[in-house]
Amino acid sequence: MPSTESVDQYYATLLSKCIKSKSLKLGRTLHSHFIKTALNLNTFLANRAIDMYAKCDSIDSAQAVFDELPHRNTHSWNTIISAHSRIGRFEHAHLLLDEMPEPNVVSYNSVISSLNRHGYYRQSIYMFRRMQEVILLGGEKLVMDEVTVVGVVNACARLRAGYWLRQMHVAALVAGLQLNGVVCNSMIDAYGECSEPEISYLIFSRMNERDVVSWTSMVVAYARASRMVDAQGIFDQMPVRNAVSWTALIAGFMQNGRGDRALNVFSEMQEARIRPNDFTYVCALGACADLALVEKGKQLHGHILRRGSGFNNVYVVNALVDVYCKCGDTTSALTLFENSTEKDIVTWNSMITGFAQNGQGKVSLALFNRMLESGVVPNHVTFLGVLAACSHSGLETEGLRVLHRMEKDFGVQPQLDHYSILIDLLGRKNRLREAMELLEKSPDGCSDHVGMWGALFSACRVHGNMELAKRAAKRLLLLEPENTGRYVMLANVYAEAGRWEDAGLVRRRMDEKGLQKEVAYSWIEVRDTRHEFVARDKSHAHMEDITDLLTGLTDQMKDVGYVPHVDHSFLP
Repeated sequence: MPSTESVDQYYATLLSKCIKSKSLKLGRTLHSHFIKTALNLNTFLANRAIDMYAKCDSIDSAQAVFDELPHRNTHSWNTIISAHSRIGRFEHAHLLLDEMPEPNVVSYNSVISSLNRHGYYRQSIYMFRRMQEVILLGGEKLVMDEVTVVGVVNACARLRAGYWLRQMHVAALVAGLQLNGVVCNSMIDAYGECSEPEISYLIFSRMNERDVVSWTSMVVAYARASRMVDAQGIFDQMPVRNAVSWTALIAGFMQNGRGDRALNVFSEMQEARIRPNDFTYVCALGACADLALVEKGKQLHGHILRRGSGFNNVYVVNALVDVYCKCGDTTSALTLFENSTEKDIVTWNSMITGFAQNGQGKVSLALFNRMLESGVVPNHVTFLGVLAACSHSGLETEGLRVLHRMEKDFGVQPQLDHYSILIDLLGRKNRLREAMELLEKSPDGCSDHVGMWGALFSACRVHGNMELAKRAAKRLLLLEPENTGRYVMLANVYAEAGRWEDAGLVRRRMDEKGLQKEVAYSWIEVRDTRHEFVARDKSHAHMEDITDLLTGLTDQMKDVGYVPHVDHSFLP
């Protein structure tokens, strides 16, 4: 006859197979057999049954087995606490934790990790504080471990809670924990998230053994602090680099406005024969979008097609749509959109906004209607695109209707940027009085919103309402006293009204403050090469050809009646 231990192990193996196959029906059959043979009183098998029910999505059955168990051990309590925590039933988990005779570190760790998984990072830190209180009140058997530290550190990182991160760090050192590689890596990342890369580097420099995660975390920490020279320095010292390491550096340059450098690093990655992952392509495409490099974007599109798997990732699809829209290639954007099976709210928003910004407001509104028909719920970003479409198409009545529908039909509270677009729309149609009334009736904070006053100012100048333009310009100057453009705007208003003395006063105020007008620059991509142009710069290699072409274009503009107003240009 088999021993009790072998019988227990046999049934435990069967329950494990039920979990693996998600076979609740077979699990119930086994449990019924336990009840008939009194095996349900066996704590070892009852614990396995609790786990089986929980992992087969039958939490009530798991709780029933626990409630009927006459002899519970620590594992019984931890299993049911973990079961409730895993599915977000934290009230039940907390009650069980209170009832548990002697909670151990596993009890708290399961709740902390589940809180993090559900995005309740603040509550995760509170659970750790509760654990500390139990320890201080005499819970000698309760000590934190590395799993506790990593869980709380990750919560601090998500919240960018530097104070609590330092508290956790000190608590771990006081507890005498050996900070292994996993703990150190999580701390390097967390201090980077909290904009404290110096502490990240201190931890990094004291590690006995660093793996590729340690090095990459340090690159990311510097990149988040916009210290790209240091990030590059760490990257250059890495003994081994993988796709994640390269992507971290590419992302750092892209997110810090160095799209050109991001694309150079991407090329170096290819030369090193490191296969890019989906996020690598997302970052490289983001750089193309920022720099309006449509040909480079198309090259990356080709890479992704040859790779074969990128279009299963909605983030890659969204990045491609964004590139095409920002580069004005709405035809390619629409083709990609129609052929993609992966669409989310960001995809729809990119299309709606992209077509609106490219002057195709009616297509944008048609996409919005398709989005609603497909059951996708719009958010505040969607309505920014829809209102922009109305503005570019001159549909002021439709724009007002959309603003009204936002909250009434979709529960989206209009924000300042929504009002700003609508003010711009009304201004374009010379409904300046209504625009001003909307600004005055808008929610708190509108009176200090630069975008609204800027939209009103532009409309007033276009339609010749110099009195209201002056009021808007003065308000903008008050809101942004160090912005040279605001002084130029006010000076131009005075100049257009023939008030040259007042225009001169504004100029003198600029000189007194030491303000210089920002140098304007533009760029264009020709044959996969980006050419930059700075105002008044004559150093470009093809300047003679460029000047001849511009002169010809200027003459053609004058021939058809487009004569620039230069009588009061206000340049420092």
